[in-house]
Amino acid sequence: MSDKKEKSGYAFGSTGFLPQEEMLEIGKKKQKLIIGIPKENKKYESRVGLTPEAVEILVNNGHEVILEKGAGKAANYVDTNYSENGAQIVDTRDEVFQCDIILKIAPPSIEEIELFKGAQVLMSSLNFPSQSEDYIRKLMQKKITAISFEGLKDEDNIYPVVRSMSEIAGTTSILIASEYLSNVNEGKGVMLGGVSGITPTEVLILGAGTAAEYAARAAIGLGAFIKVFDFSVTKLKRLQKNLSTRLFTSVFHPRVMEKHLRSADVVIGAMHMGESGHQFLITEEMVKEMKKGAVIIDLSIDQGGCIETSECRNHSNPVYKKYDVIHYCVPNIASRVARTASIALSNVFNPLLLSIADAGGVQKLLKYDPGLRHGVYVYNGILTNTRIGNYFGIPSKDIDLLMAAF
Repeated sequence: MSDKKEKSGYAFGSTGFLPQEEMLEIGKKKQKLIIGIPKENKKYESRVGLTPEAVEILVNNGHEVILEKGAGKAANYVDTNYSENGAQIVDTRDEVFQCDIILKIAPPSIEEIELFKGAQVLMSSLNFPSQSEDYIRKLMQKKITAISFEGLKDEDNIYPVVRSMSEIAGTTSILIASEYLSNVNEGKGVMLGGVSGITPTEVLILGAGTAAEYAARAAIGLGAFIKVFDFSVTKLKRLQKNLSTRLFTSVFHPRVMEKHLRSADVVIGAMHMGESGHQFLITEEMVKEMKKGAVIIDLSIDQGGCIETSECRNHSNPVYKKYDVIHYCVPNIASRVARTASIALSNVFNPLLLSIADAGGVQKLLKYDPGLRHGVYVYNGILTNTRIGNYFGIPSKDIDLLMAAF
């Protein structure tokens, strides 16, 4: 008999404990990814999902990135920026939509979904209020696993894409308001902010979330007087704490709101409407009483808007006047600063794609990553989002239960 006794990774012999080989769990098999990036419609979207620097990292890790010609142009990335970092540039989108993973900013059109070969992964925004039943059913027919940017969560239970885009949208909204207050854009010729001896402009912000916070930061930096309204006192207190300054804050009340709207130069609608049903926080009658030449920027327009006079527009025709009040209502306001927004998106997608590869594919990562599962609304052609299912009358299944079956 051997005089060695195995004991917790060590063997006991005549000379005492000796190190022994330890049996390790067999690691996950890394999967090579083939990622397709189609060109967006510049009229509605200027961002791109991966920067050339992110492509370089993916290629150096053994993955392929196939880019449609001109996909990064609107964000001021030329094709050579990508090809020099290892991307394959193709002239037609047919090849792009044959890739295992399609990374797109705007949701694909019905015509684009027809180009999918099937059983692929789609990573894009969902923009649910603008979607149709046909869109969902086409994805299901193609056995697509569709992941929405809006639904992704990180390890801290934060929505990284929503947060980064909200930061950009909030800051950008103040810069846009400044443009349309100036007489260069046929505004009333007022500087957004304040200088010695002149009453500062008033900025009224609806909501106390991330977009509202960054809008307030930008407006404070310019010297404007800020008023913030929200339903939640807790959110208002948190905003005060984050900004480290005293602000005028108030819970929503129609009469209080109406009073302060009359003196507002700028109104930023930064309210997350949620799933509790749509409601307008500012009515048409309230808008009628606002200053002539005041500016409304409704950041909630992608959810239907929080101001009754808001009408969804695009970047080629973003502005209109109603009751002599300038309205700017564009859903994807972050694409106005496309390069900055593309870098922010790439900072989220690049690590996620590497995690997918290291796990051995999307399906394997979904098994133990609840944040990624939260972004899935169609899994292998099965609808997994209850809200979408109830809205369109399509049966849905719990993705956590599906994980046990696949």
